Amino acid sequence: MHEAPPTPSGAPTTPAEPLQHGLKQRHLTMLGLGGVIGAGLFVGSGAGIAVAGPAIVVSYLIAGTLAMLVMRMLGEMSAAMPASGSFSVHAERALGRWAGFSVGWLYWFLLVVVLAVEATAAAQIAHGWVPAVEPWAWVLLFMVVFTAANLTAVKNFGEFEFWFASLKVGAIVVFLGLGVLAVLGWLPDTDPVGMTNLTGQGGFLPNGWGGVVSGVLTVVFAFGGLEVVTIAAAETDDPARAVGRAVRSAVVRILFFYVGSMLVIVTVLPWTAQQAGLSPYVKVLDSIGVPSAAQIMNIVVFVALLSALNANLYGSSRMVFSLAERGEAPRGLLKVSGGSRGKAGGVPRRAVLASVAFGFVSVLLNLLWPDTVFLYMLNSVGAVLLFVWALIAASQLRLRARLEQEAPGALALRMWWFPYLTWLTLAGLFGVLVLMLTDDAARPQVLWSAGATALVLLVAVGRQWRERGNPASADR
Repeated sequence: MHEAPPTPSGAPTTPAEPLQHGLKQRHLTMLGLGGVIGAGLFVGSGAGIAVAGPAIVVSYLIAGTLAMLVMRMLGEMSAAMPASGSFSVHAERALGRWAGFSVGWLYWFLLVVVLAVEATAAAQIAHGWVPAVEPWAWVLLFMVVFTAANLTAVKNFGEFEFWFASLKVGAIVVFLGLGVLAVLGWLPDTDPVGMTNLTGQGGFLPNGWGGVVSGVLTVVFAFGGLEVVTIAAAETDDPARAVGRAVRSAVVRILFFYVGSMLVIVTVLPWTAQQAGLSPYVKVLDSIGVPSAAQIMNIVVFVALLSALNANLYGSSRMVFSLAERGEAPRGLLKVSGGSRGKAGGVPRRAVLASVAFGFVSVLLNLLWPDTVFLYMLNSVGAVLLFVWALIAASQLRLRARLEQEAPGALALRMWWFPYLTWLTLAGLFGVLVLMLTDDAARPQVLWSAGATALVLLVAVGRQWRERGNPASADR
């Protein structure tokens, strides 16, 4: 039977789930800080600098602000009504079953497809270190290790992510420190840089505001991954308090790391020295005389990829488990290990295996047909993150009004300047989609993603029609 999540009434509570509460506040906080610090920042930022110049700082500020607002909305809903399905559950409460079904399955598909990219990229780095081991063998090793970690106690996932995130955050902090010293000329054999690189080579806006817009399209997806924090919050001892603290500590610091890093990069070196596909961090570290800079960054990127792989496997398994709880996925995925309080209990093993199985299929498609079949799959999820964010904003608009009427005390974390910033965020997301349609490189992603979304919506609507015509089917 489909069990619709309860709408806010009095003091809204979410029915206890049979998942283990093995995550601690430090796990959640570091997951929030490190969840979006990945290869998109360490390597992909070079493409943004190439199109925007020093104004990439503004591009990151715009994209980061958009992500921060979405995260604040999601944090508000998750603190008031924590659930392992997070925004999928919120969308169902606010907009109906079709919304919860659609956003849940789209996000699951996004995670398991991107998982293949991360596993393959990490394998290529490892193959460079140990050429005798083929990339496919490295992929197999990574998938087996992280599947095993996710099949045992949830605290294993938390510990992996804590140390992965710690390394990434530490690397950013060290980079920022060295960059500031280089700008001031306080490192050996360096002179103060001043504002030369920000104002030279065509000025701060060498490609005009069009370059800033192109930069936003290039970097906005690097902020994807923050959503996993609210999914993981359901497996802490105090979900409402944990997610509130994690969101508060994460959003501003992440914005600082991203914008701060870009400001250091375009101040230390001319923007024309950067190249798409090459890490601007390596360029900066090389320029200030850090030995083996390329290898150091290779290690950091490698860890970032494994961290993202681990987080995506976790997030996808919990999302499909939540869908199964609500009757939107096979009920067999609901089985958890060892009861709710056992040492390794409360883990949705079948949901983990289902997610990793599709992840293996995605990896095989990426290895066999990277430029055809897998490219179509990748394009079909290219803009899904924006659709998910838009549904989060739409859900918050509806649920905030209900919470203020029925349970104002549950609003421990509030969206700023509601509803104006929520509407502004929706307008911003719509604007990014329109701009992607006008961009030759991004247009296929929007069109394929729109097609995938339309297909999922058709399935969702078809299920509801079938159940209305045959009530007995809703009870199975």
